[in-house]
Amino acid sequence: MASITPHKDGYRVQVKVGKERDSQVFRTMREARTWGATREVELRDFKGKPEAEKHTVAEMLMRYSEEVSEKKEGARHEQLRITAFIRDFPHISNLPLAQLTTPLLGKWRDTRLAGYMAPSGKEVLKVAPASVQRDVNWLRNACSVARLEWHWMEHNPFEGFRHPGESAPRDRRVHPWKDVRPIVRALGYVTGAAPETKSQEVALAFMVALRSAMRAGEILTLGADTLNLADRTATVKHKMQYQTKRPRVIPLTRHAVRLLKPVAGKGKCFTVGSDSLATLFRKARDRALVKGLHFHDSRAEALTRLARKVDVMTLAKISGHKDLKMLLDVYYRESAKDIAARL
Repeated sequence: MASITPHKDGYRVQVKVGKERDSQVFRTMREARTWGATREVELRDFKGKPEAEKHTVAEMLMRYSEEVSEKKEGARHEQLRITAFIRDFPHISNLPLAQLTTPLLGKWRDTRLAGYMAPSGKEVLKVAPASVQRDVNWLRNACSVARLEWHWMEHNPFEGFRHPGESAPRDRRVHPWKDVRPIVRALGYVTGAAPETKSQEVALAFMVALRSAMRAGEILTLGADTLNLADRTATVKHKMQYQTKRPRVIPLTRHAVRLLKPVAGKGKCFTVGSDSLATLFRKARDRALVKGLHFHDSRAEALTRLARKVDVMTLAKISGHKDLKMLLDVYYRESAKDIAARL
């Protein structure tokens, strides 16, 4: 039953049903009693509803962003994607979780692939299947956490969901003379000397990637505290560290150690940011007239070369892959012709 008490020039109404509470202040006793009786009925109806009808998709995503995404290495990018989803798809975000169904998600997927008109009136161009798949990954995980941990929903809206078709994995190899040499020259790198410019840092990072299979983001975090040249190891954070609770320790080749020696004593080996690295690398690549090469191809090239020296389990340990299929399909790029030549 509602509790009504005098409050300044009116009356405060407090309603409690189970753990749910609400209160309001009204000028007259009549208004207070009417609101109290109505609100009590609403709370009783709300109490009897299943959890999936009490919470909206937006509430689920906001809680997931604050409690789960925040702990990830790529928290900012994932949170921006969640914010964009809530903004651009209000007809889904405002639904109770009980109404989040597989057909609805299928229409959302097709809309993303075909392009759509955002609520702001601005036309959004269609995106690649890989971009949609990245959104599917965090959205599916949010639903999984809401279902298994929070008990906010009982059904799995991704059961039977057809994932967007992905393009064929890249097979671009990195040639030491046709690709590496002209690019590092365009970046002004001096062999054996510590980089003095951002461009020279990019060249060094590229060569370290080719000899260690490290990602660009991992290389840029290297410093005196993370490098152990005596043991030939590098300790870096990774995107799944919020689950594993420990960093990744990467074994380094002797060539990688030689490359890093001039900068190993610094608190931070590289001062260039990830965005600047990508921009400088692209500009140098274009100046050198090298076609179709990405910085990340260096990771696949390094793993392809290392595959000749170590077994697949050791290779997965070096790369940090838990899924050997990913290692085989995406990062091992030796062609059938090259394999045949070694048989």
